[in-house]
Amino acid sequence: MRRPPALVAKYYAYQATATFGFFWPIFTVFLLSRDLNYTQIALLGSLSAGVGVVGEVPTGYVGDRVGRRNSLLLGAVLRAASVYGLAVVQSFPGFVAVYAVWAVGGAFTSGAGDAWLYDVLAQRLDESAYTRVRGRGGAVNMTVSAATMLGAGALYALDPTLPFWVGGTVNAAGIPVLLAMPRVDRGGSASDQTAGSSDDRLGVREAARVVRAQLLTPPVRSVVVGLALFFGVVGAADTYIQPIAVRRVGLSETALGPFYTGFSLVAAVASYNADRIERALGRTTALVVVPLVVGALLVAPAVLAPVVAMPAFVVMKAGREVVAPVASGYLNDHVNSLGRATVLSAAAMCYGTVRFVLKPLGGVVADALGPVAAVAGLGVLLVATVLVGRGVAALSADADCDADSTSA
Repeated sequence: MRRPPALVAKYYAYQATATFGFFWPIFTVFLLSRDLNYTQIALLGSLSAGVGVVGEVPTGYVGDRVGRRNSLLLGAVLRAASVYGLAVVQSFPGFVAVYAVWAVGGAFTSGAGDAWLYDVLAQRLDESAYTRVRGRGGAVNMTVSAATMLGAGALYALDPTLPFWVGGTVNAAGIPVLLAMPRVDRGGSASDQTAGSSDDRLGVREAARVVRAQLLTPPVRSVVVGLALFFGVVGAADTYIQPIAVRRVGLSETALGPFYTGFSLVAAVASYNADRIERALGRTTALVVVPLVVGALLVAPAVLAPVVAMPAFVVMKAGREVVAPVASGYLNDHVNSLGRATVLSAAAMCYGTVRFVLKPLGGVVADALGPVAAVAGLGVLLVATVLVGRGVAALSADADCDADSTSA
């Protein structure tokens, strides 16, 4: 296998540090041990999504103004600080504060990371490699997560806060890696000059105009809506993996680490091959078929047996890792370099809005009917919306063809 170029290797190294593997397998169990109920946990997720919604466009704008790498640095600092904070707080208000910091850190990285990668590939290598590099970066992240998840249960057994101390330290290791990555000047070349030194500065009004012109066009708009629902359902359903595995299937907390390792390994393989799946199915078809399959499988545990949720969650994790780089490549291809981080953050804001709504609704259903019912409801919503969306798109396409024929 050929060695990747230096800047791609640095990107992979950064992805290796952006892992929550040391604590993610026991996260919900940890929150439940702090006397939080499902509704409170869902509200924390909704708060995170809400803060992300408010912060996405401003942080994307900051990325376009001061440099995408600098935005990633801010995000890495805030993420590491919030993970350390999870080890310290004891009350629901404390978790609210930590989740807010975590969400702001995520907002700084969501648009800037993809914008940095696309631009640096376009300026130094080849932007057509974006889906491959982005997918394989995700594979690196998932593989490292798989390795770290193996120890999550053991660390939790020693001390429930230990996974967070170790995890925060791994996240903090991303800071020196980011400092070694090149900055990208908008409209110029990737360089180590002062970020934002280009004369082509993006003002606030210009940023709003760019978002309207590039994000709200019909082809991009419809894709963003579908992606928002898919990512929202996956994010909400992810909350119930641990309680279903422990309380309905019978796994122990210690076994969650190896179980999540399996998740990550399958997701890593899926992410690594995202460009192949994109070529095989076609970009648009992949963005429809994968959500449909995931939604149908989320309904299966309620119809068959709770244990069916385990393979369903595996497919859900893998599906997300396939859709993320394919969708990001689609949006990047439809967005100009100027304002790219702002537009991608605006798309992430749409995703966060849907998560903000779905997470508390799922929590209420889980408290009333159980986590399996909550997951099934999310699956039904995803399948129904994708099918209706495809029907509307087909009718619109027919209408456009009729209009073109009439004009001709």
